[in-house]
Amino acid sequence: MSKNQSTANKKKVITFGILTLILIATWLTSQRHKTSIKTKLQSQISSKSSSQSQEQDFNIKQRLSYGNKLLLKADDNPNKQLGIKNYQQGKYKEAIINFQNSLYNYPNDPETLIYLNNSYASLKGNSSHISVSVPIGGTLDVAKEILRGVAQAQNEVNQQRGLGTESSKSLVKVLIANDDNFPQTAKKIAAHLVADAKIMGVIGHNSSSSSLAAAPIYQAGNLVMISPTSVARKLSQAGDYIFRTTPSSRALAETLAKYTIDSIGRQKVAICYDSSSAASTSFNEEFSLTLSELGGIIVDSTCDFASNSFSAEEAPSQAVANGAEALLLIPAVNNINQAVEVIRANSNRLPLLGNHSMYTYETLKIGRENVNGLILPVPWHPSTNDSDYIQNANKLWGMGGNWRTAMAYDATVALLNGLDTANNRQELQQILANKGFSAQGATGKVTFTPSGDRQMAVTIVKVRSGEESGTGYDFVALQSN
Repeated sequence: MSKNQSTANKKKVITFGILTLILIATWLTSQRHKTSIKTKLQSQISSKSSSQSQEQDFNIKQRLSYGNKLLLKADDNPNKQLGIKNYQQGKYKEAIINFQNSLYNYPNDPETLIYLNNSYASLKGNSSHISVSVPIGGTLDVAKEILRGVAQAQNEVNQQRGLGTESSKSLVKVLIANDDNFPQTAKKIAAHLVADAKIMGVIGHNSSSSSLAAAPIYQAGNLVMISPTSVARKLSQAGDYIFRTTPSSRALAETLAKYTIDSIGRQKVAICYDSSSAASTSFNEEFSLTLSELGGIIVDSTCDFASNSFSAEEAPSQAVANGAEALLLIPAVNNINQAVEVIRANSNRLPLLGNHSMYTYETLKIGRENVNGLILPVPWHPSTNDSDYIQNANKLWGMGGNWRTAMAYDATVALLNGLDTANNRQELQQILANKGFSAQGATGKVTFTPSGDRQMAVTIVKVRSGEESGTGYDFVALQSN
């Protein structure tokens, strides 16, 4: 090999080496850039996820209050606002004075009574925490009815120096939550309450759909939930941390079906129900089954409040044309207006039946003379007894309240009775589930079956002319089974 060829080969090797190094350096730079981009993207995703989580948590916290927020905006007044400001600042003595002044002028406000008792508890420093979830933005009147029952029970316990032994008494604090009767919101509230170790039990939720959505979260978190108003059959299988103080849809529907056959002599019934509502669906199925067992007939009907083709005007006419002798309306609690529209269209052609959800001030206010004669089954009516609960309710609110108030009172009394000796969530569940457990409520003794249900009588009520509600019509008790 010549000297020139050797030199040329050496140059090629050097050139190849340099190119190789350049390629390697370029590849490494590219990989570092990709890694950097990936890291930035992951950081951005993580930051976004964290931000969304914080935003969601913030939104839920806006729905919760011990006394630091006004949730019942319809019951706003200057003294109440001052009390809330005092509570936010930790000035509990001043908060107590302002909440007392608010109650003096507006004694029918359960939110203020709860905030007053929470202020006493915060001032003392030793407290037991529970929560109540109500549909403030869904059905305001229903929310206030439930809150009155909870507030009355809290007030009575705190006036008796609270829970626990003499050496370690604790006053009760109630965290109010607003779920609007939206199942997804109820689930988020449930998750928040489960994560809050201070919360020992929950009163709620109102609608069966919300209770069924939240129940698995409470069950998994070992947090007792007692619903005062959810009647859906499926709630009986929700778990051993899930209870209710209202009778199930089966008890309510069976009582109404028997009354329909035996007392008003109607065999053929058309039904309007809400297929999107667990409570409405359960009631429809239980009523239909019992009526058939008693020899009655469910008349064919396509009346579904949840359907896009629902027509309030056509529903009564279709029922009459199909041979119905009565019309049963089973709306969801958030959609009472739809049932009232059907009642108006009925124009007294058919006797009207309804479910427990229709026992609302809204039904009387909107329906007036059109709902006169409407027959409903309810868990309780204030005229059926004259207990200490009734007397105390009249002192606090100026009235005995309705079945939701009484069931919420019973749920709270049961929960607080269990908390009197329980040291943690698990012990509370064991106490409530014990066969020997009982608590004296508005409607008598509160006890639970192994499924968490409650066995109790059902009362039939009828809308008649009256002055108590201020609408010209009242719900009047007919019989109790």
